[in-house]
Amino acid sequence: MRKQSEAIFVVQKHSASHLHYDFRLELGEKLKSWALPKGPSMDASEKRLAIQVEDHDLDYASFEGEIPEGHYGAGKVIIWDTGKWTWEEEPHKQLRRGILKFTLHGKRLKGKFNLIRMKEKQWLLIKEKDMESCSGSVTDLHLESVVSGKKIEDI
Repeated sequence: MRKQSEAIFVVQKHSASHLHYDFRLELGEKLKSWALPKGPSMDASEKRLAIQVEDHDLDYASFEGEIPEGHYGAGKVIIWDTGKWTWEEEPHKQLRRGILKFTLHGKRLKGKFNLIRMKEKQWLLIKEKDMESCSGSVTDLHLESVVSGKKIEDI
């Protein structure tokens, strides 16, 4: 078996024109990014739409605050989860094939996940059934930042 690699991941709750979650995986010198309209799920029976957006600079992984009006993504942002992500097969190759299998080691999101491409920029984020999967809404259960403890309304 190949040695696993790891990098950071972050999920930012983003109250812009619509409330959504930004799912970001460090890959190379950038953060590969997807917008999750309903947020992530720990329920293996749920498939969550993940719309791929532009890559972000690595320093954006620590951003929490307000993006001013007139700027792209204007609105409030909190760090909803953060941690490491690991993979066994080279992620660039997986992304080209349209299926990325990985494990999250976050404060809230843990265990195996898959990102599966449906169309060019549309993917599904799916939690694999494992010891970490559970039913119920993890986004309703945890409303505050894992960094500051603030809720989106407090920003």
